[in-house]
Amino acid sequence: MSVNLKKPLANLSKRGPHRVLVGDLGYTGIEGKVYTPAEGNGLPAIAFGHDWTKKVKSYHATLRHLASWGIVVGAPNTETGLNPDHSGFAADLDSTLQILAGVKLGEGNVTVNPGRLGVVGHGMGGGAAVLAAANNPRVQAVGALFPAVVSPSADAAARSLNVPGLVIASEDGEVFGAGNPERLAYNWGSDVAFRKVDGINQQGFTEDMLFRLTVGMGLPQGAGQERVRGLLTGFLLHQLGKEKKYEDFSAEIAEAKQVTSLSRLELADRVSSTYTSGSTPARIDD
Repeated sequence: MSVNLKKPLANLSKRGPHRVLVGDLGYTGIEGKVYTPAEGNGLPAIAFGHDWTKKVKSYHATLRHLASWGIVVGAPNTETGLNPDHSGFAADLDSTLQILAGVKLGEGNVTVNPGRLGVVGHGMGGGAAVLAAANNPRVQAVGALFPAVVSPSADAAARSLNVPGLVIASEDGEVFGAGNPERLAYNWGSDVAFRKVDGINQQGFTEDMLFRLTVGMGLPQGAGQERVRGLLTGFLLHQLGKEKKYEDFSAEIAEAKQVTSLSRLELADRVSSTYTSGSTPARIDD
């Protein structure tokens, strides 16, 4: 049965109640930024991975948004070149989680609960988040936003995941076809919520509007960005924040305006349609 996310999604798509502080990861040995509520003990935290050639500044509003809802975010600014090391980036995400769980943050008024850690990423960072979570007991939830293909295969790594996942794809399709979110979600080894969001694609999720206009990638997709932020926030508040009122954001089938879901069976149909045999393999690699 489908659940309706309309009202809570509208709320979570807007900025939350917490004042946000921004600091540097650099003093720990990893270049990047930390976004944290001004105060709070035992907070949930995530490491966030950027897309190919992007930098943390392209996600400033998104990371502030998560922190405003009480989620600590560490975002490494590594592997930003043309030929990134995906395994190395996954290791940086894991190191970021260790840092967040081990030190006081903000102005000394913020601590993270080491049992409430997750990894999230966009594009290349979505694939790296899966790599970072595979066989990693620290990670309790994973979010892959418009995930792209990485090496080693995130699709293969997803088989070993025993934590809940959120995979977000574009309802409109992708300009460059950088990944196959349906296949990644189908391979997930645990519960996964697969959402298709209208009005946004992988290229439109970052906040570098001037760059997109310069290379002819279209107008801003602000409304779509808000929907994705709300879906991710609700999922993390339920899985890591343990807030039961947001449990519908983890449901297999949930709907809202310009948001649709695919069940595991529907994902299987999508994946199997790419094979001439018509049969659905148990799991699929890149």
